[in-house]
Amino acid sequence: MSRTLTLAEQLISRPSVTPEDAGCLDMLVARLEPLGFHCERLDSGPDGFRVSNLWAKRPAALDPSAPEAIKTIAFAGHTDVVPTGPLEQWSSAPFTPTHRNGRLYGRGASDMKTSIAAFVVAVEEFLAAQPDPRIAIALLLTSDEEGPSVDGTKVVVDRLKARGEAVDWCIVGEPTSVQRTGDMVKNGRRGTLSGRLTVRGIQGHIAYPQLARNPIHQAVPALAELAATVWDQGNAFFPPTSWQMSNIHGGTGATNVIPGAVVIDFNFRFSTESTADGLKQRVHSLLDRHDLEYDLVWTLGGQPFLTTPGTLMDAVQQAISDETGLATELSTTGGTSDGRFIAQLCPQVIEVGPPNATIHKIDEHIVVADIEPLKNIYRRTLENLNALQAGNAQGAA
Repeated sequence: MSRTLTLAEQLISRPSVTPEDAGCLDMLVARLEPLGFHCERLDSGPDGFRVSNLWAKRPAALDPSAPEAIKTIAFAGHTDVVPTGPLEQWSSAPFTPTHRNGRLYGRGASDMKTSIAAFVVAVEEFLAAQPDPRIAIALLLTSDEEGPSVDGTKVVVDRLKARGEAVDWCIVGEPTSVQRTGDMVKNGRRGTLSGRLTVRGIQGHIAYPQLARNPIHQAVPALAELAATVWDQGNAFFPPTSWQMSNIHGGTGATNVIPGAVVIDFNFRFSTESTADGLKQRVHSLLDRHDLEYDLVWTLGGQPFLTTPGTLMDAVQQAISDETGLATELSTTGGTSDGRFIAQLCPQVIEVGPPNATIHKIDEHIVVADIEPLKNIYRRTLENLNALQAGNAQGAA
């Protein structure tokens, strides 16, 4: 059994339902410190919802002639997992790593404890072969990715920004693949902007509509126009921005009462062709044009980010090709990730991980044959970046 698989099983066996870490970070620190990593805990959050955060960094071999040329690559991930759901529906205990038909079952097997195990073992193998690399290596790990994402990666990024600590490249281990490890990576994510719209009317008896004002009737034309609006056309990397309603609530429960208000929850997933402020302005303008009496509360969940072709993308694509023979597909689809926070600090962020078909599901699992290629992709990426930096240093000399 490979060292990556062993570590993945050890992590899966810890019931780290968000925001709990269940000792995962302590286990990883014990692996990283002997490799020369300085491990810094940056835990955050109130009592009862304390989030575990780790920033671990190993310096590069300094070039006395050009220390400013040292680059840092960070691996980012989360030790927390979503709740299991009904235990009786699992074929095996979710926190007991179990093998069936060439698959490893357990909560977090795909999202994303296997990726973390692959990070660590890839770094161990790389440093065994390159004890004095020309790149600095870091890991940013949190137990608040599946939860509110308030006291996790965002806190660490804010701390690093405040002290002027740079990260040049980042690989997030989210499960990005479809059929085989490496067939798809995320080179960006859409932004997310949510709104809670309350349209106010006048409550009254349904038999006397002339004495009331029905907010549902008033809201419907505006909602129809919002649903039909083309917000942008997207671009070569992003699909067009979408607007979707998720909840509508109005009424007292009685069938003979016109309600006094209706509440609509909606969400934008927006491309880099739009801005949060621009979308807000367009929505308010449309609602005002429909002469609605309303309140609207906005929540910006994350800005879009995009990594265009460059050093990190080249290194990752070459690593995937060399390991699997696949020409990986670049994508910005799917939900949000902590990459949205890291992109505020790091100019090149790419998400690379195992297939995502079973994430958050009952009987979450990963194909065992996907595990070693994932670790090797991470290790090969380190090798590619290190070779590039060594070549740059030699060329400068």
